[in-house]
Amino acid sequence: MGKKLDEIAEELRNANKKVQLIYAFNGTGKTRLSREFKNLIARKNGDAEDEALEEPARTKILYYNAFTEDLFYWDNDLALDAEPKMIIQPNAFTDWILRDQGQDQNVIASFQRYADNKLTPTFNQEYNIKVKGAKDIVIRAFSEVKFSFERGTDQLSESLKISKGEESNFIWSIFSTLLDQVINILNVPEPGERETDQFNKLEYVFIDDPVSSLDENHLIELAVNLADVIKSSHSDLKFIITTHNPLFYNVLFNEVKNKACYLLERLEDGSFELTKKDGDSNKSFSYHLYLKHTLEQAIAANRVEKYHFTLLRNLYEKTANFLGYAQWTDLLDTAPGDKEGYLKRIITFNSHRTLSSEELAEPTEPEKQIVKLLLDNLTKNYGYWATQEVKND
Repeated sequence: MGKKLDEIAEELRNANKKVQLIYAFNGTGKTRLSREFKNLIARKNGDAEDEALEEPARTKILYYNAFTEDLFYWDNDLALDAEPKMIIQPNAFTDWILRDQGQDQNVIASFQRYADNKLTPTFNQEYNIKVKGAKDIVIRAFSEVKFSFERGTDQLSESLKISKGEESNFIWSIFSTLLDQVINILNVPEPGERETDQFNKLEYVFIDDPVSSLDENHLIELAVNLADVIKSSHSDLKFIITTHNPLFYNVLFNEVKNKACYLLERLEDGSFELTKKDGDSNKSFSYHLYLKHTLEQAIAANRVEKYHFTLLRNLYEKTANFLGYAQWTDLLDTAPGDKEGYLKRIITFNSHRTLSSEELAEPTEPEKQIVKLLLDNLTKNYGYWATQEVKND
């Protein structure tokens, strides 16, 4: 006999860990677990007289799951043949990040990084008042967004309805931008010196499968970015992340230190079991081999992009860690040519959270060749990789 989800939620809270990473198959109950955990952290006492005094759940827990997407819906207005637009329901978090903090351009840059750099969201940024009879209808700023393609000029195409996967990417981009801002605020040690006090009581961030529609290369990039954001948090904020994707799980496992790892299972009787996974049981996803394969594919197709420098650095870091090198840059000593030049290129293209105003140009052909040269450096000069090849033949 297993446990109920509220008991699993209690177990996660009692673990008191900075980061808890949970792998579960689709349909196991990850989203329901996130709801149970939210209810546990911000539980109402049930007294109708006192309910108005209760603080909203968002003051204690910030969570991303399927219900987050319910804040966004499409107004197609097919009867009037109007351009499709996405409506953002009134909520404090999107108002704060978009209207108060003015982070819309960073949201757009993040979305285009994972979707298409020509697919452009456009927010309604002004308060518009339409008169209907004697009644004014006020449309909130940043309550609507339209999507169109850049034409290579100042003009955009007609508005279009994006796919469900692209929609998920967009919503995640808003959440991740918010999360970055929240962490920066909470990293200020003295509460009185923070730019806002609305996050002072925030205890948890619960993230359930942020974007399942990404291709594997961009999924790696998103996971590395999320790991960087988590590692940048120096407050008491705690993170719980659930996923059904083995690759996403493995990237986070490799990138985030000092975490607790679990497997969530639903038993035949409808109860649940949360099994802790330690050490080698988490390494069966072969993340480092996948990185190598991804880089080889990009090189063979001459499609090396900026994020491949991120993957290359990760591969160097994993290899250096396994072989006992103090710094991953030590492995550059065996590469022919200018070590400092290689290092500069890797670091330049390795900015995970580059602002839209600081976007870098795509790698040149000589820069693309650096990826091949440095990958060859690893596979030819370090016996670890020869051993890996033998194991996988």
